[in-house]
Amino acid sequence: MSGLSPEAFPPNGPRKVSATEECVGPMRLSQEPIQVLLVFAKEDSQSDAFWWACDRAGFRCNIARTPESAVECFLDKHHEIIIIDGRHSRYFEPEAVCRMIRATKPSENTVILAVVPQKPSDQEEPSVLPLLCAGFSRRFVENNSVSACYNELIQMEHGEVRCQFKLRACNSIFTALEHCQEAVEITSEDHIIQYVNPAFERMMGYHKGELIGKELTELPKSDKNRADLLDTINNCIKKGKEWQGIYYARKKSGDSIQQHVRITPVIGQGGKIRHFVAIKRPHIDNNNQLHKFNKEERYSGEHSHSECYSLRHRDRRKDSMDDRSVSSRSSDAPSLQNRRYSSVARIHSMTIEAPITKVINIINAAQESSPVTVAEALDRVLEILRTTELYSPQLASKEDDPHTSDLVGGLMSDGLRRLSGNEYVFCKNMSQSQLAIPVTLNDVPPNIAEMLNDEECWEFNILELEAATHKRPLTYLGLKICTSFGVCEFLNCSEATLRSWLQLIEASYHSSNSYHNSTHAADVLHATAYFLRKERVKSSLDQLDEVAALIAAAVHDVDHPGRTNSFLCNAGSELAILYNDTAVLESHHAALAFQLTVRDSKSNIFKNIDRTQFRTLRQAIIDMVLATEMTRHFEHVSKFVNSINKPMAAIEETSTSSVNSDCEGQANIRNSPENRLLIKRMLIKCADVANPCRPLELCIEWAGRISEEYFAQTDEEKRQGLPVVMPVFDRNTCSVPKSQISFIDYFITDMFDAWDAFATLPGLMEHLSENYKYWKTLDEMNCKSLRPPPPS
Repeated sequence: MSGLSPEAFPPNGPRKVSATEECVGPMRLSQEPIQVLLVFAKEDSQSDAFWWACDRAGFRCNIARTPESAVECFLDKHHEIIIIDGRHSRYFEPEAVCRMIRATKPSENTVILAVVPQKPSDQEEPSVLPLLCAGFSRRFVENNSVSACYNELIQMEHGEVRCQFKLRACNSIFTALEHCQEAVEITSEDHIIQYVNPAFERMMGYHKGELIGKELTELPKSDKNRADLLDTINNCIKKGKEWQGIYYARKKSGDSIQQHVRITPVIGQGGKIRHFVAIKRPHIDNNNQLHKFNKEERYSGEHSHSECYSLRHRDRRKDSMDDRSVSSRSSDAPSLQNRRYSSVARIHSMTIEAPITKVINIINAAQESSPVTVAEALDRVLEILRTTELYSPQLASKEDDPHTSDLVGGLMSDGLRRLSGNEYVFCKNMSQSQLAIPVTLNDVPPNIAEMLNDEECWEFNILELEAATHKRPLTYLGLKICTSFGVCEFLNCSEATLRSWLQLIEASYHSSNSYHNSTHAADVLHATAYFLRKERVKSSLDQLDEVAALIAAAVHDVDHPGRTNSFLCNAGSELAILYNDTAVLESHHAALAFQLTVRDSKSNIFKNIDRTQFRTLRQAIIDMVLATEMTRHFEHVSKFVNSINKPMAAIEETSTSSVNSDCEGQANIRNSPENRLLIKRMLIKCADVANPCRPLELCIEWAGRISEEYFAQTDEEKRQGLPVVMPVFDRNTCSVPKSQISFIDYFITDMFDAWDAFATLPGLMEHLSENYKYWKTLDEMNCKSLRPPPPS
């Protein structure tokens, strides 16, 4: 090869192309594959090594043989890396080639590498200063190992190239600042002005040359601010907090201008504040000043540019223009400009961030003009809003209600309570149990088939099915329900595959658990199917949602060890370590369900559906299983109430249109993708804890089973010296009625009120009321057991 060959590749040369992404602050920028230019007068083992190193790294590569062709190729391609052969000066001077490239504008962000010859060990190492002065970024001592060249390229990619890429991206940011309609001022940590944009120059009457390099204290101050305002601002921003409020600034002309100012500290190297960014707008209340400012801007030396720009500029941020300015646009430039500044100033505390951020900004602004006592109270409000537990009600003291306190502590925390020695006890026997091999199922016996005829009824007795199937109710009930919902047809699998899968899942539940066993899974599956058949639920979901819900119900507690998440975290179990003490069991149930399913083709119910459908189905199943975790209970319920219950109730109460349009409006609410997700989560959550809504005898039996499981956990915690997560669940002292009352009051009532309002479940709510009265009666009798004592 000779001369310029910008597209020349060896027969099997570099083909792999991969784009990368970089973040500059909150800005995400996509970078095309890195381009490398090799400037070698002759092809040799060194140039070949760099060529194949580019291939391995996925970089695009060009070769130039002469300085002229190198410059021509670079101006065409704008390579990120240029490698110049500096070993043989008889062909060309490497420093001269580097200077030629550096003389071009695009080379500003290019990394240039000099390949230098190896020196004998007895010779002194030459200085790199001549290379640096010529414009090289670094040097590479010749080494024809492809791996050595690859390592050099990768180091450059993650070092100089990445830095240059970020610097190049900053040009776009400064371009945005130059055209921004808000005044922007950037100062150093010592409050020395480093940048102001044209909007700032126009607002304040200064030229940037008069400001950059000066300390803020050198600029004239307005005497209209209260005496302690500057101290207040400095104290706030020095703590790394954003300050925003009203401030009077003095223009170059001597006039004062009232501004809304937001000052944001920017954290840099070493975690210290390195810059302050101030964004300033004329304040809405200062209408005369605002008009004067607009007038000055329009008739300044940049008259034609400013006026033209203000006419064509449209703010692209959400909510940045009020309804009146949108609906009454005219060709009157002053009117449009006034409306624009008025609108922006009116929503100065709003951003495109989350709603909670808007609330915090509004409170921050309110603090500035509030008395000390109010400001302190608002500080406390901000502390609460910045926590992650916004949806969790705060309980009374433990002494007031120990049952509720312990129950909530056990169900809604992930443990990790430190022991006296500040070490965690590791429990070796809490790893996944050995899974039993399911037995073969023959045809359904007549007595079981007769029981299953009633499965669509809420009063269906799952415990009788448990006894009749010898603790295998999930397989039998699952076959009946899945047939009813056309699961095999949807998944395009045989009934034999479904039967094998159900057996596999059921065998993976622990029959030794008093509560979290396959009977509980069958009970949740039954409740799920019952809810799916309710008219409003059915009209809100499609068949994929239904199939996902049924599968999620069947697997939602698979391989449950009969202990809570808090126990596993405190015990340092393998699962807790694997899932980082977060949603430990729920993550395990979801993961194991798919591992078991795809392990054997005979029981893989997903083997015949296409990839896209499988991914959608899988995501829905995982989301529903994770929704059964209790730490986010109140968040799920609150979102359901506010996104579905309340909007639908509002349509029913306030609409004056026809009944059909009411139904259409409610359907639009129910059928949005976000709300369908909330409905599925609420459905499985209610199915999971529906025991208090079952007929009384079933309710009592389930209460006894969950209590026994908690008792067993407390016993084990005491044996192992672990923190006792729920002390009230001591088999010698616990009041089961009190625990049920607390559970219903705290978790069940509100959730089922919301679900009943959506799905219409009068029978369930009647059972819930009767069962609650039953537990209340026992508690008033000071009875701690499941049933009242026999009459004497």
